[in-house]
Amino acid sequence: MTTFTLPGLSAPAEIRVDRHGVPHLRAASQDDVFRVQGFNAARDRLWQLDLWRKRGLGLLAADFGPGYLAQDRAARLFLYRGDMEAEWAAYGHPRTRNIVEAFVAGLNAYVALTLERPDLLPPEFAALGTRPAAWAPEDVVRIRSHALVRNVASEVARAQVLARADAETDALRKGLSPPHATMPLGDLEPAHWPDDLLDVVRLATAPVGFDPARLAATRDAAWAWTRVDAHGNVGRETIAENPEPAGDGSNAWAVAPSRSATGRPILASDPHRAYALPALRYVVHLTAPGLDVIGAGEPALPGISIGHNGKAAFGLTIAPFDQEDLFVLDVDPGDPDRFRFDGGWAPIERVHERIPVRGEADEPVTLGFTRHGPVICEDRATAKAFAVRTVWSEPGAGAYLGSLAYLDAATPEAFGAALRHWSAPSVNQVYADVTGRVAWFTAGKAPIRPNWDGLLPVPGDGRYAWAGFHDGGDLPSRIDPGAGFVYSANEMNLPEEYPAEARKLGFEWHEPWRARRIRTVLAHQPQHAPADSQRLQGDDVSEPALRLAHLAATLAAPADAEARRAIALLETFDGHLHEGSASAALVEVFWVHHLRPALLHALVPNPETRRLLPPGDLQALLDRLETPRPPLDRAARDALVDRTLAAAWRDCAARLGPDPAAWAWGRLHHALFAHPLGPRGFTGRDVGPLPMPGAGPCVMHAEYDPATFRMTHGASFRMVLDVGDWDAGVFVNAPGQSGHPASPHYADHAEPWARRAYRPLLYSRAAVDAATETVITLVPGGDGA
Repeated sequence: MTTFTLPGLSAPAEIRVDRHGVPHLRAASQDDVFRVQGFNAARDRLWQLDLWRKRGLGLLAADFGPGYLAQDRAARLFLYRGDMEAEWAAYGHPRTRNIVEAFVAGLNAYVALTLERPDLLPPEFAALGTRPAAWAPEDVVRIRSHALVRNVASEVARAQVLARADAETDALRKGLSPPHATMPLGDLEPAHWPDDLLDVVRLATAPVGFDPARLAATRDAAWAWTRVDAHGNVGRETIAENPEPAGDGSNAWAVAPSRSATGRPILASDPHRAYALPALRYVVHLTAPGLDVIGAGEPALPGISIGHNGKAAFGLTIAPFDQEDLFVLDVDPGDPDRFRFDGGWAPIERVHERIPVRGEADEPVTLGFTRHGPVICEDRATAKAFAVRTVWSEPGAGAYLGSLAYLDAATPEAFGAALRHWSAPSVNQVYADVTGRVAWFTAGKAPIRPNWDGLLPVPGDGRYAWAGFHDGGDLPSRIDPGAGFVYSANEMNLPEEYPAEARKLGFEWHEPWRARRIRTVLAHQPQHAPADSQRLQGDDVSEPALRLAHLAATLAAPADAEARRAIALLETFDGHLHEGSASAALVEVFWVHHLRPALLHALVPNPETRRLLPPGDLQALLDRLETPRPPLDRAARDALVDRTLAAAWRDCAARLGPDPAAWAWGRLHHALFAHPLGPRGFTGRDVGPLPMPGAGPCVMHAEYDPATFRMTHGASFRMVLDVGDWDAGVFVNAPGQSGHPASPHYADHAEPWARRAYRPLLYSRAAVDAATETVITLVPGGDGA
């Protein structure tokens, strides 16, 4: 047993860490338990937390040198700079500020403890010669750039495609749903927009990388580190192709007792984000009078967002509402501090700040702000500037902090009322409780655009402006549906009767594959068990891969012998992208490296337009293959498939050997949790590589980098709950709960996660006590500030 003094506690508290790495925090009051949560988060994830804060506040250069100045400036543009009283009041919980203050006090207590006990510091600090810094409570909420909002990058890409081609071509990049005719491009001239237009937005949201050249960058080279690739890597080179990733996804569902094998609701949630080490999510159990919640949140935030409170369970996915817009400003050529607005001029407010730089003088920077939001790019040659209007600028838009309002919800109505305060990211929430009720809600700030659809940039001259936000009660929801289950996988799920065209919540949803598979499985299981939910979270069926295999089988008489061999292998393909499957390896290599690029080349011959389209809209591209029409008629389609199928066979032979019996998807497709300091020789542990099933279209979402087949996005956290039988709940959080390389819980979830296995999510006091491996006692004392 270990004992620490935690200033500000009203009574002794304890942290009990079970054998699965879950900390169970017990305290005499809610303020105490949130204070303990901050202390514990720092105990397990201090280096991650310190990076989170410094990245979000624009303080990286102070630790890592001039190569981080551009990223620091970008982050500062998107900090919340509004009224803090309005900010604290916007989250729906009357004690949000007190909770955050207690959490930060606990975190800072651990930071202070490391001054007395340097042995408590994670080794990354010594490797980089840095120290953790103390937090202010405002840091938790002012930092916005870790959230997920959309769709500025798509607006710019759409404008550039429409300037060169047409809406049908743009649909190959991103289809719209519900069907919608995009407003005209108008007098905008995307061909003249700067190539670096979105660099600042990408920098503001990029993770922190440790390229040795960037760490060694001099002051003269500092502002060259501005280009961000599809995987968030910051570099100096121009990006040749569209750097937008395929996007994050998530799954969640809740099954009512009428369809449950246990007679209780079953709730499952597996949010998908970029794979990272340490993991993005952190599982914790908070127990105090009036509060007993367990589940996953982000380690820099108090409370949890996915889990249960002993009465009700909740999980979430992203609902891709359109929460940002790009405004194109006509700047006065004689005065760059004003732009044309309402027949006159409006100011660009200049804010002057100084960014500290390690070992050097501070760097003065100037930030521009307008009534449309921060200025991300200024082009003096064309007298244009570009500003982003985003919900991040609104009170209450700190990511996921709105979950504090629903931690004690015990009915769908109370849960839905709490969600009316939710701002960002926009989400689907699924809910189930011990009385047997299930529900689905959407939540988030959805801008009202009176005279445009949000799909293209618009002039900033006053013709276009947000007119507030849709009331949370006007967002779609379902309580106790007749189907006996609710689900979400980021698909277009607006009900048929919902006035989608009038309210314009968004038109860019995820493709339907995961949602279609989830609905099919749930609908055909009249007695769904928790084990069925576990299998469904690990489901590796890919509808697109199966359709591609069927397409190959339609070729009449392939001229190439290798194409014939490929067809023979795919004839037995059942759609499962299992890690041991040879046909899975072939069909994925076929699509990603051969057929897809060849198809885009055939449909869009212009290279300047084509570079804007990848990775492409899979649904639209499959439609063009399955329903051939000019410029790709059936004969040309068949020739294209024949040629690329043969090329894929040769490619697999080169990668995996000449004998297809030895081919396996998992020999290519893998997970690797790489330590961020690996590029500079840090000796901390990487986790993996691990052979993995699945791909982007599977319920087991496993997006990967086509160049390396390394997984980039998916569910590192999964949870399945038998609602009411709480100790039967299970979860996994890869690679592990702890961010400290020396911890036994640093990587202990990686292997079971790769096998699609789970760990118990223990809740009752008796079960937790029986599984406890470590007890940390915290006692009051010292300065409680």
